Amino acid sequence: MDRFYHAALQSESQRINLSVSESQHLVKVLRKKIGSQVEIINGKGGIATAEIQSLDPKGCGLWVYNYKQLPPASYSLHIAIAPTKSNDRFEWFLEKATEIGVQHITPLLCTNSERRKINLERWQRIILSATKQSKQVYKPLLNPLTPFPKFINQHTEMLIAHCHDKPKKELHTIPFSTNPCCILIGPEGDFTQEEIDQALNRGAQAIQLGSNRLRTETAGMVATHTWRLLADIAP
Repeated sequence: MDRFYHAALQSESQRINLSVSESQHLVKVLRKKIGSQVEIINGKGGIATAEIQSLDPKGCGLWVYNYKQLPPASYSLHIAIAPTKSNDRFEWFLEKATEIGVQHITPLLCTNSERRKINLERWQRIILSATKQSKQVYKPLLNPLTPFPKFINQHTEMLIAHCHDKPKKELHTIPFSTNPCCILIGPEGDFTQEEIDQALNRGAQAIQLGSNRLRTETAGMVATHTWRLLADIAP
């Protein structure tokens, strides 16, 4: 069953109007008919079946029933990552990390960052599309571009992946915990030594993601997949 998004979905037996973008997809792309059934999610665990009552590219009307509130994942993963110079590569990361299972994403502004402006609205659309495509009911939270010092001053439980020749642990050897996990991924030029020291002084633990040197977006995807795998096999 095709899936659509409505942020205000909160109960059954209610009539809703889809957004313009969702309505255009329903009418012009999928060519749904009045009386057809679709699924609706609110991105916060709520899911329902709905029947199409009116077709309008500016706001389709649906009647909602069979509403359920599903529990969140058994883990909470926050990837804080410097956006790449290539938008395509970073958007690939956003899509794949969402499909695998990430709860929070924060774009980091670092000393060596090559991209210092972002299109948050476009990235939100990519994340929403990946959420629906992968049949998830919780949409990852995408935060604004945040300077590295500000971010680490707001967090204490962090893992920082870097390529400097310093002692590090493999991510897959870190004991899995259901407590929130935050993994920092640097830009193509890596974190500076000063940034690494700042994070370590805030209690971060240094990690590596295997013996190969990875591009930023690959490192983010590997970190997401590794933590998801640890969660899946945890007793």
